[in-house]
Amino acid sequence: MKLTLLYFASLRERLECPMERVEMTVPTENVAGIVAQLRRRGGIWDEAFAPGRAWRISVNQRMGTLDSPVAEGDEIAFFPPVTGG
Repeated sequence: MKLTLLYFASLRERLECPMERVEMTVPTENVAGIVAQLRRRGGIWDEAFAPGRAWRISVNQRMGTLDSPVAEGDEIAFFPPVTGG
């Protein structure tokens, strides 16, 4: 499944990655599956997406949760709970 992942504010700075287009290596039905695959990258990725970290999610520019379903071509954004303008 091909997805576009966007990272904003402090997540973007920490990961040194504003956006990427990825092919999910393991089939996933929801955002939780994407996060699990990002954490498998290890290092800073595992730390940034560790349980208990504060960040928000949008799927195709609509607020979402870890349970939000994902499909081919979706845009998933990750950002801190509060961002500036």
